[in-house]
Amino acid sequence: MIIESTAPTRVDLAGGTIDIWPLYLFHPGATTVNFGISLNATCRIETRDDDQIILESRDRGVTFETRLADVAELAREERLELISKLVHFFRPETGFHLVVESAAPAGAGLGGSSTLAIACIGALNRLVGDRYPPSKFIVIAANVETTVIRVPAGFQDYYGAFYGGANAILFNADGIRREPIYVDPEEMERRVVICYTGEPRLSGINNWEMFKTHVDGDPTIFHLFDGIRDAGREMRTALSAGDWGRVAEIMRAAYPNRKRLAPNITTPHMEALVETALSNGALAAKVCGAGGGGCIAFLCEDGGRESVERALSAGGAAEVLKWSFARDGLIVRES
Repeated sequence: MIIESTAPTRVDLAGGTIDIWPLYLFHPGATTVNFGISLNATCRIETRDDDQIILESRDRGVTFETRLADVAELAREERLELISKLVHFFRPETGFHLVVESAAPAGAGLGGSSTLAIACIGALNRLVGDRYPPSKFIVIAANVETTVIRVPAGFQDYYGAFYGGANAILFNADGIRREPIYVDPEEMERRVVICYTGEPRLSGINNWEMFKTHVDGDPTIFHLFDGIRDAGREMRTALSAGDWGRVAEIMRAAYPNRKRLAPNITTPHMEALVETALSNGALAAKVCGAGGGGCIAFLCEDGGRESVERALSAGGAAEVLKWSFARDGLIVRES
């Protein structure tokens, strides 16, 4: 049997960091807005006739083997730690070869590890006979990944990976709810440029620093998080209405507030890229994920994308990523 699963990464437009439990509980109406892109994470499982388990990451160039009898040891395995812990969680009863690959650059701020978790959960759950309903996938992914990064995980990445499309993720005391935002995919592709700075970052570190500062109770930080909440709500309204001018205004207003919250969200190289893009047709910039490196998304004037891409690519300053709007989320196929 061969099982193949794919899930899209995401670009977050507003409301990041407030998606970490329990921070959103202190800011009623907390909302995060993101959309899926075609830089997919993939997982392929081929069953074997013996008790051997082979775990392989193509993009990291790491492969190792174990046996069904030793699955319990995967809970402490540091090689391919996320995949190992997921295999330990599902405890398959047949040998298999699992191969993962991610099209997003490492440390890109596009939710790559969370997306990989969703893709692996979809495939492993099928391998064990659909033990869990899909409604459990996001909770499983968040709980297992938290044990890997060893700090609280934000939830928005899992929703982008699971559902695809454009999403408003609403955080309330009675739970988390996702609402689709209906956008024109072609216009989104015309207006948004995503570049990789070449500086990978660790989202868990940046988010943990902001988390600790919030928990310390600084009123200035609470005010800034209220601003993150408000930007998310306003973005949901503007994007739903197709009001790109308002989308740009929200992004521009959020950028300096993000820097006040976490000064290391940008680097000198990132600042230079933002200045270059804004001088060549970009209307606003959004550092993807927790920042400190990774990717930057730029909203461009209609028809201005090519000018921004040329400026960012000049002299090898940044890698402009090729992507398309991901209409679908997690897909699992079996043959």
